[in-house]
Amino acid sequence: MYDLIIENANLVTCDKNHNVFENASMAITDGKIQAIESNVAKSFKELSASQKINAQNKIVMPGLINMHCHAADSLFRGLVEELSLEAWLQKVWVAEKAILTPETTYTGSVLGFAENLLAGVTSIMDMFWYPTEAVKAANDLGMRISTGGIFFDYPGIGNRSHEDFLQEAEKFFEDYNSNEAVFPAVMPHGSYTVSPEHLKEAKKIAAKYNGLYHIHAAETLTEQSDINERYGESVIRHLHSHGLLDQQAILAHCVHLDDTEIQLIADNESIVVHNPMSNLKLGSGLAPIDKMFEAGVTLTLGTDGAISGNDLDMWLTMRLAASLPKGNTLDPKVMNAKTVLHMATLNGAKALGKEDKLGSLEVGKIADFIFIDMDKIHAVPVFDPITHLVYSACKSDISDVFIGGKQVVKGGVICTLDINNVVEEVRALSPKIAASLV
Repeated sequence: MYDLIIENANLVTCDKNHNVFENASMAITDGKIQAIESNVAKSFKELSASQKINAQNKIVMPGLINMHCHAADSLFRGLVEELSLEAWLQKVWVAEKAILTPETTYTGSVLGFAENLLAGVTSIMDMFWYPTEAVKAANDLGMRISTGGIFFDYPGIGNRSHEDFLQEAEKFFEDYNSNEAVFPAVMPHGSYTVSPEHLKEAKKIAAKYNGLYHIHAAETLTEQSDINERYGESVIRHLHSHGLLDQQAILAHCVHLDDTEIQLIADNESIVVHNPMSNLKLGSGLAPIDKMFEAGVTLTLGTDGAISGNDLDMWLTMRLAASLPKGNTLDPKVMNAKTVLHMATLNGAKALGKEDKLGSLEVGKIADFIFIDMDKIHAVPVFDPITHLVYSACKSDISDVFIGGKQVVKGGVICTLDINNVVEEVRALSPKIAASLV
């Protein structure tokens, strides 16, 4: 007997062959996919399960993987608007220092993660202060998270020294390196806020634990100019010259790259996280993801934080990732829907080092999957489920979410936590947040 059978589904597997099965069934036991039957064979239909769910008029696909977020910054949504990244950061950091504590970080993390979860995100990479609070928030919601110690060359929240940053990063690995729902990383903010020596010290910790290394890179022209003035080289060349580009390196943004830098990223098998909404709204530019794709770079997608992009919508992110290169190159075939859907699923799993467990619906993999409602006005008709997902689907179409075979969203409502309490906490905190910039 299986624990759960999903029946009558339009199954978009997101596997390497982009297989799609109509009227399919999927069997789950102990949180893993045990069987997929593409033709609903009689022998399969007669098998028993503790629970059966009819997914008629639903697309069933893997949960999305948001590879760059600052979830607790949802507390500051709309607070700082229509500025360049550099001017924006100066205000953001003032507000964060006035508001953030472990308690408010947990509240903001729940708010940001819940928005992601309701949009079909099951795993998320989050860079922020107090990473243990982010882990607690993700665990309370039932999500998977990659996070870890953040690094700056200034004291930041809590007036930390560099030794504090190092100790916190190492302790995080020691505490969570064997946790199946937590993927530890070190998270130096950027090469313009962390010295080369400290970047390399952070890298040593990641290497010691075979962990991930997540950093903002080449986001703006100002950043490029700053690094060139300081070190006589561009951001990507700077990271490469200090041995920081490898398979564990996950580079957020990469908006401003030349062909040599793109090849450096590809040759070192580093990962790039494309954040189009944030890049557009902050006036940072358009990342050349078409060129990166052609060079063989593994591309993933992120929403960035709600303070920069205002909402945490991976469906909008997919649509922008597929559409912007077409307009920029005048080529409608650039960045096709299959490629972009992989960026939001299987490529994210690869970036996390979990390609054998997550990112697609295949026998033996962990059962992280979502239902997309096909009864909405904008979802009729559906001739191609993959192009529908990338160009038509919306986050409000997500009806149900399962993580490890456990249902965490049912009928658009989170099952694991009463989110209304968190919403009221944020509303009560809002006047203090607004006053933080006065």
